[in-house]
Amino acid sequence: MDGDCDTIADLCMQRFGKKKPHRACLVLARGGSKGIPLKNIKPLAGTPLVGWVLRAAIDSEVFDSVWVSTDHDEIAAVSREFGAQVHRRSPEVSRDASTSLETIQEFIREHPEVDIFGNVQATAPCVHPFHLRKAMKAMTEDGFDSLFAVVRRHAFRWKEVKEGEVTEPLNLNPAKRPRRQDWDGELIENGSFYFSTKDLVQKGLLQGGRVGYLEMAAEYSVDIDIDIDWPIAEQRVLRFGYFGKEKRQAPCLMVVSAEGALTEAQVHLSPTGEEFRSFNVHDINGMRQLASRGVEVRIISEDESEVHRQLAAKIGCKLEEGCMDKLAVVDSWRKDLGLDWLQVAYIGSDASDSECIKKAGVNGCPMDAQHPAKNYSRFVSKRRGGQGAIREFCQHVEITIEKANNENKPRPE
Repeated sequence: MDGDCDTIADLCMQRFGKKKPHRACLVLARGGSKGIPLKNIKPLAGTPLVGWVLRAAIDSEVFDSVWVSTDHDEIAAVSREFGAQVHRRSPEVSRDASTSLETIQEFIREHPEVDIFGNVQATAPCVHPFHLRKAMKAMTEDGFDSLFAVVRRHAFRWKEVKEGEVTEPLNLNPAKRPRRQDWDGELIENGSFYFSTKDLVQKGLLQGGRVGYLEMAAEYSVDIDIDIDWPIAEQRVLRFGYFGKEKRQAPCLMVVSAEGALTEAQVHLSPTGEEFRSFNVHDINGMRQLASRGVEVRIISEDESEVHRQLAAKIGCKLEEGCMDKLAVVDSWRKDLGLDWLQVAYIGSDASDSECIKKAGVNGCPMDAQHPAKNYSRFVSKRRGGQGAIREFCQHVEITIEKANNENKPRPE
């Protein structure tokens, strides 16, 4: 083992003039996205888009520094929250016509200590640490000067011609059209990441020298460009995204905050002083379905309301009313049930829910939640409180349970 380390160190000394080259991750996240405004920090399955790749980059443990290059204060703040350093790019490389190469060259000029960098795309939320570890190993141990991610596609391509002109095939013989299972397909760049040496970038190239590639499975090859990509990416990332180092645990307790989540934030008063609160029957059905799967479902409320009592009776769950310290109540519940916070799912919409949201292993909020609750929620529903947000969150919890059960199955040796 020591001999292998010495060999790698010798190779690095020859290539970079040092035994341990500085390896940096660089995520480009301009604020002026045209297709989807502020796309890079828009919540995807409850996590800001850039957060998915930053989490993977940091947990890969192959980078000496992780950076986000941006011209936008809010993107900078979110990036720091996820543990990245911020490179404030200049206006010259923040224009619509600016290229990735120009931005990376500026970064390299201001950070000459960097020898190898991985440009990980913020729009590739299904990148995992193991992808980045493999790529860096190829750069440092196999001696590649540049490397990028590809995916295998089985698509027959034809030459583009003007209307009325005759086309011709580019990658097949129509007389011997192969079946999918008889054809290996082609490798296509998927845009997830590009690794390169500083020397290559200084020569004006991102791909050159000894060029390599890393093939990623189709389920991880997600690229978000326009708004119609978003819902597809959201479903993909819930199943194939990287959620962090901690082993996922299936939620056994789901707590729903009544005001603003289970019922609408708006309250109607009759002339006689009676309160009317609106709820969605799909939310009730979602909670019942989770309960039927063995999840303990409970409601917590700051108010004392007959509506909340009737809803709890419909669902057949426990209700805690007049609660001014939600964290203390939920903490007591989970201790009584012998659960860790990772086994708790919580959805709320008010500032008073934020502490529970921060603690819960699975958390979320409606789209119209207050900022403190939304800032800490990993899942942000596309629906408002009292209008289907709970149902969406229940589906998210079900997916989490399935993923946890699959991950915890014994693997054959």
